Amino acid sequence: MTLREFFDYLGSNPMVMLAFFLGIPFTALIAGILGKGEGNQSPWKYLYAVLIYLACVPGIFAVALSVYLFLFERGSIMNANVFIQILPILSMVLTLAIIRRNASFELIPGFGKLSSLMTMIGSIFILMYLLDRLHLIAWVNVPVQYLVLIVAGLLVAFRYGFKRMIA
Repeated sequence: MTLREFFDYLGSNPMVMLAFFLGIPFTALIAGILGKGEGNQSPWKYLYAVLIYLACVPGIFAVALSVYLFLFERGSIMNANVFIQILPILSMVLTLAIIRRNASFELIPGFGKLSSLMTMIGSIFILMYLLDRLHLIAWVNVPVQYLVLIVAGLLVAFRYGFKRMIA
């Protein structure tokens, strides 16, 4: 099964997508009501961690897919699939907003790794876009190993810069 076939299958079964991506924020809302003021304590913070991962992994993938399709494939925003490209992002944002009202993200297990993943994916897309626009390979006859080292160095610099900007 290819990724396109999988997306076609998901697009043809929208009720499954709606149930999943509306169920996550709904569960976060119910947990927020039941555990009011206790979001950073033991059972709730682990539930929130699971909900964050269930919402953010598909949401990050949807953002990455959309960025790829719009920047590199030159796709039109009018051709965006609502269930695959928009619904996961909306579910992610809504879930994070609901959880943020009851718990601190710093105390939720694994959230630092997830935010680092988002930063790294964003950095990679920025570098890919810049390299695509510069046509660096057409200008410079450099061995591929050196280009990989340059990209790795730029990723380390981006990561260091983002950490310094946040701290």
